[in-house]
Amino acid sequence: KISAIKYARENNVPFFGICLGMQLATVEFSRNVLGLEGAHSAELDPATPYPIIDLLPEQKDIEDLGGTLRLGLYPCSIKEGTLAQDVYGKAEIEERHRHRYEFNNDYREQLEANGMVISGTSPDGRLVEMVEIPTNDFFIACQFHPEFLSRPNRPHPIFKSFIEASLKYQQNK
Repeated sequence: KISAIKYARENNVPFFGICLGMQLATVEFSRNVLGLEGAHSAELDPATPYPIIDLLPEQKDIEDLGGTLRLGLYPCSIKEGTLAQDVYGKAEIEERHRHRYEFNNDYREQLEANGMVISGTSPDGRLVEMVEIPTNDFFIACQFHPEFLSRPNRPHPIFKSFIEASLKYQQNK
């Protein structure tokens, strides 16, 4: 999966990552752009020297994991001038979540300084909800699950935009 993400990033192939897809997009970027060899998710590699994805600090000592799952509908603030804003057409959205691990803000400045844009966050700015690479035509990933709000007769805007970008990519090959 990480190799496929790297290929998409390096070759400007449309990419859309959901949940683990966003997590691995930040891991791939950390490894191959930031040079953080061994970067990973603490969920997949608890011994990683660079836990790009980790439990929130206040959750690390909780033994009953039932209370640590981020589950349900949560608001997300979209950064102005981003692909995410183009996709949604608004500054505030609500999306459904089902995950325990989050992006580790210790690496936030490094990612942003090297070209990955954090385009969606929780309203308080603390939790990373969406990332993108603006130098690519379509490279976006989200922590939430937009498929939960998509319907056959009413596709979610991010799926629609990804399909449009993929068709355009195919036509221009």
